Amino acid sequence: MEQLAGAPRTGRELREAARSGRYRGTTSGAAPDAVQTNIAILPKDAAFDFLLFCQRNPKPCPVIEVLEAGETEARFSAPGSDIRTDVPLYRVYRNGLFVDEPQSLLDIWRGDLVTFLIGCSFTFEHALVHSGIPLPHFTAGRNVSMYVTSIACRPAGVFSGPMVVSMRWIAADKVVRAVQATSRFPAVHGAPVHIGDPARIGIRDIARPDFGDAWPPPSPDAVPVFWACGVTPQAVAMASKPELMITHAPGHMFVTDLRDEDFAVL
Repeated sequence: MEQLAGAPRTGRELREAARSGRYRGTTSGAAPDAVQTNIAILPKDAAFDFLLFCQRNPKPCPVIEVLEAGETEARFSAPGSDIRTDVPLYRVYRNGLFVDEPQSLLDIWRGDLVTFLIGCSFTFEHALVHSGIPLPHFTAGRNVSMYVTSIACRPAGVFSGPMVVSMRWIAADKVVRAVQATSRFPAVHGAPVHIGDPARIGIRDIARPDFGDAWPPPSPDAVPVFWACGVTPQAVAMASKPELMITHAPGHMFVTDLRDEDFAVL
């Protein structure tokens, strides 16, 4: 399996490297075949509404694990982990405003915080590479392009907002294969939500992503393919303005000990 040169090879190695400060980069291409997750951390009094939001919006917010209030170890997906230190980079939103991007949550952790681990499309990127579909960001140590769309998520309690999508350029003759490869992983976003014209889902300029890095089309026949993205909670935080929401920085995931193939359905 091709991977980012010099990146940790397992979920445990990556978590330990993030905890010690030795790894702060994007996790795309790192820890081959390990399931990667987005994170969303909220006060307990907002957690039920957010769980309901995830249940109503399984494409952008497929739940892998939920930690008890105050719990810091993802006991089922990453034994021995510490959610406060094991993500390379975090984001903090207060009342809908992005206020900080810390490397650790130790200084702001509270006993009432509930952590959600949400499936990430970085998990199925290995399946795309196995299928002969090149992903330049995968080995370049850079981030995928992500966009806020005009697709509205189904609201739940205090939470509402637009879906965020990730985009990858796919050669026209490989689009069907990309759909087939990613459809096997419904727990990590599954099949694309849109193929082709970005304007149809409210993206005005594909060269200017809302999150991540911009990637030009690699060939004249390349088609933009869009998958639901676990950065959606960050757009929801800005729209719904909860008192506090902590997330990963886009592209900097929590990497578990679970295996990609454990989530394949076909």
